[in-house]
Parts: sequence; structure tokens; C-alpha cells
Amino acid sequence: MGVAGGRASRGGNDPYQRGLGLLVRREYSRRDLARRLVARGFDSPEAEAAVDRLAGQGYQDDRRFSEAFARDRAAAGYGPVRIRAELSRHGLGEDDITAALAACEADWAGRARELVARRVRLGELADPGRCRKWVEFLLRRGFDQDQAWGAVRAVAAEEGVTPPGTEGVG
Repeated sequence: MGVAGGRASRGGNDPYQRGLGLLVRREYSRRDLARRLVARGFDSPEAEAAVDRLAGQGYQDDRRFSEAFARDRAAAGYGPVRIRAELSRHGLGEDDITAALAACEADWAGRARELVARRVRLGELADPGRCRKWVEFLLRRGFDQDQAWGAVRAVAAEEGVTPPGTEGVG
């Protein structure tokens, strides 16, 4: 038969074909794609050459990856701080990260408010401890302090509750 486990038909010994096969399923950053190829047994120089070729032909594009990744993470309820950190871990440069966050065209404060509004129980924001918990939740999701506190205050105001510590503010 000559095909070990069917791998040759999917580009088994050719890093370019293997990389192309990976990119058919989803986008990868340059670094992630090269790491996947090395993990599949290809030497680092041949993996890098294959990724260069794929990028040169438009099959791999860090800008396209970063924008798709940022849109997906924003839609999943994550904020700009976390998305920026995750994109950085994928080996993307500051220009690609900034462009990806701009391409989201997200109202980050509005998204934070929606997250709280969907999950909070009526009257819960009258308790200072619960307000802090919601702010901490938003911070873990990647929203900054202003967005987190703004969201909690906005939802509390919609409920007719004054969050503790904000009396006389505003």
C-alpha cells in the first residue's frame, strides 16, 4: 500500500502540504503554524521555509489570523486587555494586535455592561462585596478598571440601585 496510516495522502513528508492541511481547518499565526509542523516531526528550518512559502502565497497571514482571533474572543465576552495578551502569546507584533483590536470595532464598555446585565441578580449590586466580585470578574475577562466599574455602575443605575462607595459621585 505504501501509505503509513493514510498520512502521505495528507502531505505526510512535505511540511508545505502539512501546513496547508492545517490552514484549511483554521487560521494559525506564523509562530503557531511553525510550532505545529515541528511538533509533527519536521526540522525547524524546513518548517519555517514552509510557513514562509504559505505566507508568501497568502495562505497564512498574521493580520488575518489576529483579526479573526480578536473578533472571536470579543464575541465570547473577553475584553481588550485579555485579547491583547493572548495575541501576544501567539507571537504577533504590536501593529497586528492594534489593528486586530481596531477591526473589532467593539464598544468595550458596552460589552462589559452587557456581561454584567445578563448575569447579575436583581438587587445584587446593592452589596459592596458583590460589586467588587463583578468588577473582579470583568477584570479577569480582560476589561480595564474604568470599563469594569463603569459597567457595574451602569447596571446598578438601571436597577435603581446606588452601588456602595459612589454616593455623591458623578
